[in-house]
Amino acid sequence: MENIKLNIEKAFSFIAKDRVYGYENKANAANQKLQDGTGKGNDFLGWVTLPSSISEELIKDIQATANSLRQACEVIVVAGIGGSYLGAKAVIDALSGSFDWLQKERKNPVMVYAGNNISEDYLAELSEYLQDKQFGIINISKSGTTTETALAFRLLKTQLEKQIGKQEAQKRIVAITDASKGALRQLATQEGYKTFVIPDNVGGRFSVLTPVGLLPIAVAGIDIRELIKGAVDMEKLCGTETPFAENPAALYAAVRNELYVNGKKIEILVNYHPKLHFVSEWWKQLYGESEGKENKGIFPAAVDFTTDLHSMGQWIQEGERSIFETVISIKEANKKLEVPSDKENLDGLNFLAGKRIDYVNKMAELGTQIAHIDGGVPNLHIELPVLNAYYIGQLLYFFEKACGISGYILDVNPFDQPGVEAYKKNMFALLEKPGYEEETKAIKKRL
Repeated sequence: MENIKLNIEKAFSFIAKDRVYGYENKANAANQKLQDGTGKGNDFLGWVTLPSSISEELIKDIQATANSLRQACEVIVVAGIGGSYLGAKAVIDALSGSFDWLQKERKNPVMVYAGNNISEDYLAELSEYLQDKQFGIINISKSGTTTETALAFRLLKTQLEKQIGKQEAQKRIVAITDASKGALRQLATQEGYKTFVIPDNVGGRFSVLTPVGLLPIAVAGIDIRELIKGAVDMEKLCGTETPFAENPAALYAAVRNELYVNGKKIEILVNYHPKLHFVSEWWKQLYGESEGKENKGIFPAAVDFTTDLHSMGQWIQEGERSIFETVISIKEANKKLEVPSDKENLDGLNFLAGKRIDYVNKMAELGTQIAHIDGGVPNLHIELPVLNAYYIGQLLYFFEKACGISGYILDVNPFDQPGVEAYKKNMFALLEKPGYEEETKAIKKRL
């Protein structure tokens, strides 16, 4: 079976090829540190061998739980923030029908998300939507006290118990949390919820192949075995035994670091398929939270083409030359649709009659790549043979492994996120949370 393909040739008009291949020792050393657990943040490296270590017992448990929720519920609310929902939503959106949620007759529950914001309007409107629905909740939080998720879960739990009773609600709530500690673990034990464990050595943004991602993905009717199989094959391909020149994760890490030291401070992840929008959102957290430290790191941005060519295209073509693009391309569309002929031809499109829409999209992609390279934007290219669970599994692991290697080359700890706590401290002080009295006094003096 084919693998996803990385093409970095279009970057060599901007940086020297021998400079990129000069990263071989650094990249190989970084990859070895990930494998051996000898680098920074080595207590959060469980994701490195995660795909190949997922047990058959766990897969069966996830599928059985997913089937139970699917039978009982027409809507599933996934409560989580950051890595606790982005990976699942990325996969579900990529592999579901674009208009499945509008269908009256559905094989799979409608998947909705909460706990990723503190918008009163959003939560109120979600509550209204759920009033006449048979719904269940997958609550994802290691601590159980993350403000956004805990707040949403409190509201959802109260509503579910009111609609169907406490005893029945217990059967429709699944908690994915710490193995032994934390508020959610305590609550799940008290209430008798079905639970899955977030491994201690896997950080949130690397957790899509744990139950954090796999359970919602399975509930949505996606083949998690194929997803895992793709990740397993990419784990092997990106391993330490693969030579640098054949290792896509090492090459991607090397070329983006060389672009960075040559002034390309912003990486734009580009797709030409709207289903990949949340893959980009997941990628943004993965790289932004992993590398943005010590006043270092490439800023991760994303666009959906050709849509955003009509909004961001001008800046990309002629704005400050501090950017490079990584394009995710799908070689073959899953559906077939041809441009019809029109007798009047007022739109002038008869020259495309009989051609597939995917062909038009591919020519837009190629034309844009040429234009952007001519405009001073280096282009990297990642090609998936087709959009399916196997290749999405490959893509996710490829990005994860490259992120770890890239972070070590940059000489930061890719597996912590100290900056995330700054806003929380201020928010709790402003809310006058118990235990934050001194912070409350200090911050009020600044207002």
